[in-house]
Parts: sequence; structure tokens; C-alpha cells
Amino acid sequence: MQQTTSHGVVTDSVRPPEFSRAERVRVLTMTAAGSVVIGYAGVAALLALISSTAAHASFSTTGVLTAAAPGWLVAHHVPLRFDGGQLGLLPLLPTALVMLLVYRAAAGAADRLGLFEPLQARSVVFSIAGAHAVVGSVIAFLMGDEGPVRATPAGAFFGCAVVSGLAAVAGVAQRCGLVEVVFERVDPVARRGLRTGALALFALVAAGALVLALGLVFSWSTTAVLFDQSGGTIGTVLGIWLLCLAYLPNAVVGALSYVVGSGFSIGAAVVGPLEFVGGPVPAVPLLAALPEEQASYLPLVLVLPGVIGVVAGFSLRDAAETPRARVRAVLVAAVTAGVGALVLAAVAGGALGGGVFNPVTIPAGLLAVLTFGWVTVPGAVVAWFSGPRPPRVVEAEPEPEAVVDEEDYDDEAEYDEEAEGLDEEFDEEEDGEELDEELEEELDEEDEDELDEEDDEEFDHDLDEYDDLEEELAEDADPDDPGEDPDPDEGDEADPEDLADKPR
Repeated sequence: MQQTTSHGVVTDSVRPPEFSRAERVRVLTMTAAGSVVIGYAGVAALLALISSTAAHASFSTTGVLTAAAPGWLVAHHVPLRFDGGQLGLLPLLPTALVMLLVYRAAAGAADRLGLFEPLQARSVVFSIAGAHAVVGSVIAFLMGDEGPVRATPAGAFFGCAVVSGLAAVAGVAQRCGLVEVVFERVDPVARRGLRTGALALFALVAAGALVLALGLVFSWSTTAVLFDQSGGTIGTVLGIWLLCLAYLPNAVVGALSYVVGSGFSIGAAVVGPLEFVGGPVPAVPLLAALPEEQASYLPLVLVLPGVIGVVAGFSLRDAAETPRARVRAVLVAAVTAGVGALVLAAVAGGALGGGVFNPVTIPAGLLAVLTFGWVTVPGAVVAWFSGPRPPRVVEAEPEPEAVVDEEDYDDEAEYDEEAEGLDEEFDEEEDGEELDEELEEELDEEDEDELDEEDDEEFDHDLDEYDDLEEELAEDADPDDPGEDPDPDEGDEADPEDLADKPR
């Protein structure tokens, strides 16, 4: 059966089942608690694996569960504080895994409850975000202000709420029609710009990942040396691998900043395609991809964002018919890519204790501006000249007015007057001819009537003569001798044939 949502989308689906209030509360509670418990259990399992394989580490269930608390906060991107400083450079991979877990939980709850309205998504989002926020603030409160690892309860509350809330919104967006509600308020040109901007940002991130991979390949010998310096035990190597894997998205964002041209810094060391300042860096195999000195070929990486901008403009060549509208689509794409780069840079860097490696900075503002420029300039030029152009409307030139002399004008006026007089005379003649024809027709009709009357009078006269003859014959007959037949030869005057020849 057809089901119509509040945002005007009609879908063919089965009517969702109706749940009581208690059943809905139970489903939402199980979803929120399940996402928290599963995430905490995943962090604890990872710590248990590292502790069990480490050479000099003592493994205990209570210790693992206790150590998993700050790890769970780190997965929600909540900064931690130590005696020596603050850990603000948090790994992005655990955060991505937690968001994926919440995404799946929210989508499952929406499917079980049969949600299809945008307003119905509030219950799922608020329940999941509220549960994570409460648990995070409670953990930060229990950690106290005198422990080795500390966190601010307010920061933990809002950090956990934001991360889990965004993931929950993404999980119910498609099922509850939130995507359609957003795109209905955006015109088609801006919609094309949004999609192209997201693809441009993805392409820039992919270019950064490619540059990072090439750097690791070319410096593989340094990477192997750094792994050997870690001690060589299984637990230590596994810990180093997990550390590099957890910070791999941060390194990709740093490589993105390098490709765009803004670069990044680790303590006093500055790395960029146009600027290089040497300095100490952590002995992490992932950082072996950093260049050791400035080279003449390093600025060539700036070709990559230029090519991406050209491709973005070429993809928008048919976004609109007019060049200005296509440029507007390019601007929307550039803003989308710039905002995305700004968010990535803001969450990828941070404080790293209080040593020589602090802080790790990715200039978010400069990265956003350069990303906007790389998409706007080449994209606008390509979209302006490569797209279709509206047909040029040629205005018809006005015909020159004819100059009429006064003498010619007088002659033409006289000629027009004469022509009008002739037309009037011709019309009068035609009217006279019509009157003559009408009179002739009337006269003909009167003559015909007179002839008919004369014929009728003659016919009546003949009938009277015939009647008179019959009376004369009757008088001549003998009334005393009715038996004698009159002589047929006598009375030639009363011959019937003669009478018959008379016209009646």
C-alpha cells in the first residue's frame, strides 16, 4: 500500500506496526544501552588483547575494565588531562568506529519501530545521545580530579552527546526522510554544488592518502628501523601497529593539508610543500613518510588540487544553462569542500602533552581558505567556458523613417481625396443600380398580376355567354310536345359541337 510522509514523499511500503508507549520505551532503552555497552566492551577487549601480549604488563579484569573508561572517552573525542599536560591529539579511527556502531544501532531502532516521519527521529536521536552523554559525564566524574588521568565532566557530557548524536542522525536520516526534507529546500543548482563539493573533498582526502602512501613506500627503510627500536616483542609490535592504525586518519588529514599547501607542524617542525623547517618528531613509524629536507620537486603536489578543481568545474558544466548559474554551483561546491576541510583539521590536531612535540597543529582556517580557492578558481573558469551558452538574442534594427516632402504630401492628399470621391460616386452608382433593379422587379410583378386578372375576366365572360346560349335553347324547345325529338339537322345555332368549341 502507498504510504505518504509529512515531507511529501510517497513510498510503497507496508504500514508500520503500532507499538504501545511501553514497547517504544523498551526498544529505545535497549538501543541506547546496547550502543554504550558494546562500545565499552570493544575498548575493553582491545586493551585486554594488548595487556595479554605485552612483556611486562599485568593482566586483570578489574584493571582492564577500569582502563577502558578513559579509552571510551577518547573514542568519543573527549580530551584527557595528565600531570604533564593534556592529550588533545586524539585518534580518529576509534571515533569513526564508535560512530559506525551508533549509526547501525539507530538505523535498527528506526526499522523496528517503523519510523518514517522526520519528527519521529527525535526519540531515537535523543535517547542515544542522552545515554552516551550521561555515561560520559559519570565516567569523568568518577575519574576525579586527583587521578592519573582526568577529564572534565561538562566536556565529556557535550563531547559524547555530539559524537553519538551526529551518528544517530545519520542512521535515521534516510529512513525518516530527513535527507529529502533538506534537499527540498535547496534548488537543483545548489544541490549539484553540494554533491560536487562532497566529491571534491573526498578526492582531496584521497590525494592526501596517496601522498602519504608514497611517502611510506619511499621511506620504508626508516619505518622498519622504527619498528625494530620498539623492542621486538609481540605485544610491543602489536601496540605500535594499533597506535599507527588509530592515528592513520589524522595522518591522512595532515597529508591533505600538505597537498593543498597549508602544511602542518609538530612542535617546532613545520612541513609544507613551500615551507620546511626541521625539528624533532615522535619516533612513530607512521611519521617516517615526512620529508627530511626541502626538495625542488615537492611543490609539484600542488598540481593535484588544481586538477581536482578542474574536474569539479567540468562536472558542473551542465548544472545550469547560464554561466552565472554554473559559477554559483561551483561556489557552493567550494564552500562545501572548505567547510568539510575545516572540520577535519579541527578534530585531527591538538595538544600532545607538554614536551617538544606539543602541539600538533593543522591550520584549519588556512586549509579551508585554500581548499575554497582550489575549487573556485579553476572550477569557475572551466564551468564558465565549457558549458552551453544561451542563444544570443539579436535585436532588430528599426527601419529608417521615410522623409516626405510637403509637395509630395499635398499631391498624395489630393490623390486620396479624389480616390475617396470616386469611391463615393461608385458606391452611389451601385446603390442606384440596385434601386432600378428593385423597381423593375416590382413592375414585372404588377404586370403579371394584371395579366392574370384579365385572363380571369375573359374566362368568366365566356362562361356567361355559354350560360346564355343554354337558356336560349331551353326557350326554343316546345313545352307541349315533349315526346318529339327535335330534328338534329335543325337548330344549327345550338350545335353542341359549336358549343363545345367555345372556350370555357
